[in-house]
Amino acid sequence: MVRANGAVSLRELARVVQTSEVTVRRDVRALEAEGLLDRRHGGAVLPGGFTRESGFPQKSHLATAEKTAIADLAAGLVEEGEAIVVGAGTTTQELARRLARVPGLTVVTNSLLVAQALAHANRVEVVMTGGTLRGSNYALVGSGAEQSLQGLRVSRAFLSGSGLTAERGLSTSNMLSASVDRALVQAAGEVVVLADHTKLGTDTMFQTVPTDVITRLVTDEPPAHDDRAATELQALADQGVQVAIAGASGGGSAGGDAVPGRPPRRDVPLPGPRRSQIPGGPQLRTATVLGEPSTGERARVADLRRR
Repeated sequence: MVRANGAVSLRELARVVQTSEVTVRRDVRALEAEGLLDRRHGGAVLPGGFTRESGFPQKSHLATAEKTAIADLAAGLVEEGEAIVVGAGTTTQELARRLARVPGLTVVTNSLLVAQALAHANRVEVVMTGGTLRGSNYALVGSGAEQSLQGLRVSRAFLSGSGLTAERGLSTSNMLSASVDRALVQAAGEVVVLADHTKLGTDTMFQTVPTDVITRLVTDEPPAHDDRAATELQALADQGVQVAIAGASGGGSAGGDAVPGRPPRRDVPLPGPRRSQIPGGPQLRTATVLGEPSTGERARVADLRRR
């Protein structure tokens, strides 16, 4: 509720979960200790505004099912023999675990977690940037990391961040992380953002990727009550970002793919090119994603067509 609304009262929390304000106050205190929210008189708010960033232990326990589904979907975009860059983050770490099955792949990364996930993949070459280790997210940052990316060219970049809005694009709370992510983007022909619904509509201090540079967003289906996330998704689609929705169950099953263990691919309608390229506004086109479309996906597509 805090992520959806920015703030919530103890009274409202007690009503929703059908317990006492005393119990809610105790739970809010525990969540504050984990860095998930800040207490205010009579309620709770998002932690730290534009500048606060949760550490890896907190992030790794947030939206785990959604991150897994997003990683499954994003992995289907990668072909044999490609060269890609993968940024730091818990969602990109999940993606890396799946990329270990793609033969002939070259992955450039500044993330120790991504490199670790691919360390035993004998058909994947891992290239790490230089730089200074940032312990809160196990990423290499600074001028050394940025300089090592100069002159690099790959097919696409997979990035995550702290927030995503249609107005500013992808953003993060740390200046050094933002600078390295921008260098990763400069090396890529396409930019794929991996962001679960809790990051939609959230704006943080440092812009990483402007909206008009984002080729595709891979996310999960926002909850029915999360109007902010749904509105942001529509706004991103209106600006030409191809939106791929992952089901919470992950979707797809292993089949006769070229890469053993990867789900079969299927074309589903996604938001089309930028308005400037299509007279009369946004249309729909197809993009390759994983798995069978869920009921929620079909309803979303029908709704976009009506609009």
